[in-house]
Amino acid sequence: MSVKREREKVAEIVRDAGGQIVGRTRLQKIAYLLELTGQGEGFDFEYRHYGPYSESLTDAVRVASAFGLIEEEEHVAKWGGHYSIYIAKGGGDTRPQSARAAFAKAAAQIGAVELELAATAAYLFEVERCSDPWDETSKRKPDKIGGGHLEKAKEAYRQLSSLDTPRPLPKIA
Repeated sequence: MSVKREREKVAEIVRDAGGQIVGRTRLQKIAYLLELTGQGEGFDFEYRHYGPYSESLTDAVRVASAFGLIEEEEHVAKWGGHYSIYIAKGGGDTRPQSARAAFAKAAAQIGAVELELAATAAYLFEVERCSDPWDETSKRKPDKIGGGHLEKAKEAYRQLSSLDTPRPLPKIA
């Protein structure tokens, strides 16, 4: 039995999310939430400015792209920044949909800001043992909670929590 390499792991995440993930932040948060629900690939995460972040996942993306397992298209956003679109070579997963694929696809459909807020709250609760992770998320990310983003993040988290996973997402209400 062969051991899956990091580059293959990241390609599987993109495949499970429907064959495409828009945004570096979204990829990081999907991978983190997969880890949290017991469906991950073993990437380690720490807290950074945009919430849970894995340097080894970032490295795996570069290698997967170099090996042709995924394609990374870089684009300029309307506001001037840059973002990437990750596309799995061969498109989406053609196997019968697994619980992991259903979760990854659902997470990939959530807005990037809302997914960042939801994953951050989960990280703060699970890793930093914060008793009110939504409040702490609001304090750490005051520029992102306006415009209904925080409420949408809470709803997105509830929806992800309702999906079948080996380990449920933490109940952070």
